[in-house]
Amino acid sequence: MSEGKQDYYEVLQINVNAEPDTIHRIYRLLAQRFHPDNAETGNAERFHEIHEAYTVLSNPESRARYDISYHKVKQDRWRLISSGSNSENDFELEQLGRLTVLEALYTRRRMDPESPMLLTSDLESLTGRPREHLAFTIWYLLQKKFVSRDDQSRLQISADGVEYLEENYRVNQSQRRLKAAPDS
Repeated sequence: MSEGKQDYYEVLQINVNAEPDTIHRIYRLLAQRFHPDNAETGNAERFHEIHEAYTVLSNPESRARYDISYHKVKQDRWRLISSGSNSENDFELEQLGRLTVLEALYTRRRMDPESPMLLTSDLESLTGRPREHLAFTIWYLLQKKFVSRDDQSRLQISADGVEYLEENYRVNQSQRRLKAAPDS
């Protein structure tokens, strides 16, 4: 998740909105599988990660504290670094924005395959771009069939969008690093 901190929801392979009973049930399943005493699938390191995640997420107070930092890190992770843009027609910024939107939809599909869709308002908070700036990006992605929209205006990535993102991911990653690097 952030420096030295893991995404406990990912460790337990659960949704952020998981109920306490679900957390407990999944923990028991994973703990049994990865317990060091299990000769076939035991893994002490993985078991420790699972136990640490469960300890935090099973306690309502510690989960609430964790969720505050979790949501901030998630939001910051997808936020576009738009400072330094000098032009209204900054093509590189738009390309970076498209890849970031695809990355958010890709991650949503991987993390929650039962509900892989996001609303434009979700994308606003994830990318740090206002709806008006996302309109062109979404229009383009829809026209290229990299995303689709359902009857409730929720967006999801398509197979073509996954391929496009995977082909261009390294470019997106290096551009974000360059923009985030402090000027010397």
